[in-house]
Amino acid sequence: MNRKRLILLFFLGASLTACGVSGESGNPAPESAVQQRLDFTQIEQIGSEITRISFDDVEVGSLPTGWKVEATHPEGDLADWSVQKDGSSGDQVLGMKINDHSSGTFNLCWTDQITFQSGVVEVKVKAHESRIDQGGGPIWRVRDKDNYYIARWNPLEDNFRVYYVKDGRRVQLDSARVTLPTDQWHTITILHQGNQITGYLNGEKLLEVNDSTFPDAGGVGVWTKADAASSFDDLEVRKE
Repeated sequence: MNRKRLILLFFLGASLTACGVSGESGNPAPESAVQQRLDFTQIEQIGSEITRISFDDVEVGSLPTGWKVEATHPEGDLADWSVQKDGSSGDQVLGMKINDHSSGTFNLCWTDQITFQSGVVEVKVKAHESRIDQGGGPIWRVRDKDNYYIARWNPLEDNFRVYYVKDGRRVQLDSARVTLPTDQWHTITILHQGNQITGYLNGEKLLEVNDSTFPDAGGVGVWTKADAASSFDDLEVRKE
């Protein structure tokens, strides 16, 4: 093969790659994580009213003002939620201690003094070792302890899911497979506009669904299941 032909093939391959063609089949390349993250950077511009809670200005051992501890399907004593020192960073985070290990209990710590309907809810979560369940995530448009939306990551099941809980019954809306390490911080971001819910984990879009179960504004907070004694930090609410 002569030199001119090699140069021609090189530029032809570069052109095909730029047009979204890869491999010998000529099929369009699948949407990449880079494209997903471009979408994520766009949603960071949403919201003229932004509330951030880092927990660093809350007394250790207490809860932020206006927050409450509740449970869906409680059995026995409620979990102990409080602001604690994170051992790895020294920052203050919201953590919990499980008092009763019922597999059907949903542990909530939330506030109705911050309301959310449309925009972005984001929180960092660190999953610690637990036997029945692990992980957790944010809740939003919360009416009460039995009615809310929730997105949660579970490293025991290697998945990331969005649900609604209505009258205490949890209904799955979407699910994605994901494998991430425990005892490290991961960021869950929810974009909710009208009936459209989009879920991001560490900046990658993994969930997308339409649902009209709870159309009105409600409270926000965090959630775990059973004995998942997770930590949370840097809760951010951006309202449209």
